[in-house]
Order: sequence, then C-alpha cells, then structure tokens
Amino acid sequence: MMVAGENASSEGYLVLLGCPKWPRLEVALCLVILMFYLMTLIGNLSIIILSYMDAHLHTPMYFFLSNLSFLDLCYTTSSIPQMLANLWGPEKTISYTGCMIQLYFVLALGTTECVLLVVMSYDRYAAVCRPLHYAVLMNPRFCHLLAVASWVSGFTTSALHSSFTFWVPLCGHRRVDHFFCEVPALLRLSCVDTRVNELTLLITSSIFVLIPLILILSSYAAIARAVLRMQSTTGLQRVFGTCGAHLMVVSLFFIPVICIYLQPPSGESQDQGKFIALFYTVVTPSLNPLIYTLRNKDVRGAVRRLVGREREM
Repeated sequence: MMVAGENASSEGYLVLLGCPKWPRLEVALCLVILMFYLMTLIGNLSIIILSYMDAHLHTPMYFFLSNLSFLDLCYTTSSIPQMLANLWGPEKTISYTGCMIQLYFVLALGTTECVLLVVMSYDRYAAVCRPLHYAVLMNPRFCHLLAVASWVSGFTTSALHSSFTFWVPLCGHRRVDHFFCEVPALLRLSCVDTRVNELTLLITSSIFVLIPLILILSSYAAIARAVLRMQSTTGLQRVFGTCGAHLMVVSLFFIPVICIYLQPPSGESQDQGKFIALFYTVVTPSLNPLIYTLRNKDVRGAVRRLVGREREM
C-alpha cells in the first residue's frame, strides 16, 4: 500500500546509522572505504584514458569496458563521499531530498550495470562464436545503440522504484539502519503495509537481475562449446583470459545483488544485508580494473606505448 501521507520530507532529514553496534570500528572502516574508493578512481580513470588514447583499444570490447569504468566511477561517487562523511564525523544525517537523489542514482547505475554486463557477454559471444561476422555484428553504430539502451533502461527503471519509495510514509521514523539510502532499508521504516512495494521490487529485480544473469550464462555456455572445439592453444588462452575476467566481474556483482534484492526481508538478515551492499558498492568497482587488466596483454601494451610516447616528448 502506497500512501502519500506524512513523510520524512516534512522533517527535512534522515539519520544513516552505519554501524550502531560497533561504533569504534567506524573510523577504521572509513579509512578502508577511502582506500578502495581511491583504487576505484585511479583504476577506472586509467582504463577510460587508455581506451581513448590508444588506437589499438578502439574496439567494441574496450568501448563497453570504458562504459563500465565510467559507470563504476558514477556509482561509487553517488554514495561513498556521503558514506565517508558520516563514518568520519559525529553527524550522520542526510537530507530527505538528498536521500531520494542518492537512491535514484544508486538504483539507476546498478540497473545499468546489470544490462551492460549482458551487452559485454554478447560482445564476447560474437567475438568467439561468430568471428567472421564480428565486425558486421558489432559495428560502431550498433555498439553505441547497445550502450545507450543500457543507460536508458537503468535510469527509466530507477524512476519507477524511486517514485514508489518516495510515496511510502515513514510516519516520523528517521533512523535508517544502513550506510546509504537503499530501497529495502527505507521500506523497513514504513508504518504501513509495503507488500506492493516489495512485490514491485521483486518483479523488477527479477527482470533486471535474473534475466540478465541467464542471458550471460547462456552466452558463456555457447562460448565454452566453441572453445572446446578450438585447436589453437594461444586462442584458448586468449579466450579464457578475456572471458574469465568478465565472468569474475559478473560473479562479484550479481551474487551480492541477488542476496539483497531477491531474498525475503527479515530482521536477522538486516546487518548482513547492509555489509553485502557495502561490498558491491565499495569493493567490486575497485576490483573490476584489476581483473580486466592484470593479465591483459592489450592493456599492458597500451601502457608501454603511452609511456614510450611520453618519454619521446
């Protein structure tokens, strides 16, 4: 039931409790989150700059990887600065408007990532299973269309969730037991029946989490069949390098999201849920650049060429 009655908007602010049970851990947690945030900024900015400056990386794979890096920069920046301020200082408040804006962007960017990971798996499927048609299938216009579709679907879906959550009355409750504004945590504050909201969240989460995951796994099942027919050891290693990296990123993102959005709400899982959310918000975006580039010869070659160019200048 969604009632546009008394809400926190009239009270002006909410309190993000963070770790109320372990207050002494908050400063240490703040420093750890700051370290991961800096890793996210440096790693993802490096991928974007390399992909733009090196002509060898002007391919569909690195175009989508640049989109993922930009998305991760936006995703972490939408919540982590506020989180750091709350953990470091005594004030843990956020304005109701600020909370709704944060909620919108967290949902929008998270949904966009679900769709973008499907697009990236299709790109790998086309490269491995349809190599002769790859240039035609993944032409620049189609790649840009897929990227735009990913972003539009994410921001459109988030508008639906955010508007539903906005109209849920909190009836004077201000204390959010979470590190940032997220739908399940805000629904727990409501003093009315939120089963319609929870059902809407479950349905849209199923569409944008389970269906993308099924499509990704289907793509990699087809890739696995194609790989098993390969005779070239070099080709096998290259496929396993790029596809293995993508599968690892998919696992790090989808498993925590499923734990948060596709399980029934319960008091026992509340603490567990907010730390799982902290993992996919803080840790996963910082690991993506390392996973994609650590054993990637193309990226290492691009770094050498860029460094060599700087020395010549």
